[in-house]
Parts: sequence; structure tokens; C-alpha cells
Amino acid sequence: MELFDLPLIWAFIIGFGIIMYVLMDGFDLGVGILFPFAPSEGDRDTMMNSVAPVWDGNETWLVLGGAGLLAAFPMVYTIFLPALYIGVFLLLAGLIFRGVAFEFRFKARTSRYLWNWAFAGGSTIASFAQGAVVGAYIQGFNTVDGVYVGGALDWLTPFTVLTGLGMLAGYSLLGSTWLIMKTEGRLQEWAYRITLPLLAAVLIVFGIISVWTPFVDDLVRERWFSNLTVIWVLPVLTLLCAFQIFRSVRNRFEGMPFVATMGLFITTYLGLVVSRWPYVVPPEYTLWDAASAYGSQMFLLLGTLMVVPIVITYTAWTYWVFRGKVRAGEGYH
Repeated sequence: MELFDLPLIWAFIIGFGIIMYVLMDGFDLGVGILFPFAPSEGDRDTMMNSVAPVWDGNETWLVLGGAGLLAAFPMVYTIFLPALYIGVFLLLAGLIFRGVAFEFRFKARTSRYLWNWAFAGGSTIASFAQGAVVGAYIQGFNTVDGVYVGGALDWLTPFTVLTGLGMLAGYSLLGSTWLIMKTEGRLQEWAYRITLPLLAAVLIVFGIISVWTPFVDDLVRERWFSNLTVIWVLPVLTLLCAFQIFRSVRNRFEGMPFVATMGLFITTYLGLVVSRWPYVVPPEYTLWDAASAYGSQMFLLLGTLMVVPIVITYTAWTYWVFRGKVRAGEGYH
């Protein structure tokens, strides 16, 4: 007898892990995207020091989401990986380049500029790949009897290129508002100056995606436009978060722009979840269709319920220890 709806519980756990990754690794990817445009090399040192203590811990959520997805919903892996091999490879390659650059850049002398580009390039490629993968998920996958039958490049379309650019703009916005909160002086003023143009870019790209998506996805068109429902609260909340970012930057608030940007990501993410629910492999397989055996999910759930509180505690403690401003000449390295 099945006492719990484990696929639903696992969907919540994995969904939580994904949004935690997007928020927490998103800002340090955004810092990397902005890296080449910083006012000076000293400012780049400060930018990297602002994320150096936390970036590797942020990626714990990617491991949790990916491992949980494999264990709880194996059908997702059997379809997603063949469909997204190249996109996932670009994502992982970007993260590797960025991770190596963190350590080597501070030791390099004559080759520092190469590690600057590795950090910026890895962050940009990883961010674009994440956005393109989200776009491919919205498009859906060509499957027959639970097997992907499309081509290796079916994921790369004008729509997924646009979602990739949208992710670049969104992560850059997270990065700029993080720098507003964590830095001071010239670097902070530069972050203030670029935040509103980045916000405008995010709203423009997301607006185009919102108009385009119903033509790509029949389920979205039916769910959002067949009748007016409470889900339209989410776009309204997104616009309110955008207005709060604008207001906070104009008033030179330091913490609120970052908080409001996280709110913008959360409401957009919830909009995507509501649009696709309960399909984990669009357009036909639900999370119950893709779930592993009940016993397997229960066994894994017991371990996960012990690990996740530890991860949350470690993450909160790290941010508490490294709270406050990061100043020139000071930092993690």
C-alpha cells in the first residue's frame, strides 16, 4: 500500500533544488558575465572575491537536483540526455572553465588575462546553455514509446536562442544587484548604472518569450488563454518585482534590488511550473509516468531528508560568515 504520493514529494524536492540553484549560482554566473566590462582589473578582483567563498557551495543544489532527477524520474534522463547532450555538455564545460579560473587567476601573472576570459566565457556559456535547455523543455521533445527520436540539434532553435539570451540578461541582472549589495565606491556606482539597462533588457526579452511561447506550446496557450484564472497573478507579481528593482535603484537602496530580482526569478519560475504541470517530459509524460518504483523513491527520500537540512544549514552559515561588504584588497583569496 502506497501511503504517500512520492512522485509529488520528489517533484517538490527537485523543484526546490532547481530554484535554489538558479538563485544562488545565478548571481555568481552573472558576475562572471559582467566581468569583462568592469571598470578596472582591481574591480575585477573585488568582483571575484565577492563570490569566491560561496560559488562552489551554490552548485550543491545543481548536484541535488540532477541526482534526484535521475533517481526519482529515470524516464526524464532517458529522454532529456539524448535530446540535450550538446546543451548539457556546454553547460558543464562552462562551469568547469569558470571553476578552474577561480583558483588559477589569483596565482597567475602574465596569463591572468586568459583566466579572465575563462571566467567570463565559462559563465556566459553555462548561462546561455541553461536558458536554451529551459527553452527546449518548453518546446517539448519528439518521443515514441518513451524514447527520444529527434536529432542532436533539435533543441537549438530561434526560440531556445532567445531563452538563452534571456537567461544571460537575467543572470547579469542578478549579478549587478549582488554587486550593489556587496561592494562600495566606484564598483558599486558602476553596478547601479548598469542595473536599469539590464532590467529593461530582461523585461523586453521575457516579454517576447511570453508572446512567443503560446505559439510553441499548445498546453501553455490553453492553460493561460482559454480562460482568465488566478495564475495571472504571477505575471502581475513579476511586474511588481521589476518595479521594485527600478524604485530601489533610483533610491540607491543596497539590499532591496537583489531581493526584488530574486522575487522576479521566483515568480517567473512558478509561471513556468504552472504552465507545464504535471508534465515533466512535455508534451505527454507526467511526473507519475516518469517516476521510478515506489520502494526506490522511499529509500532515496529517507537519505535526502537527512542531507537537505545539512545543506541548508551549511549554506546559511557560509553566507552569515562572509556577510558584509567586500572591499578592494580584502577578500577570500
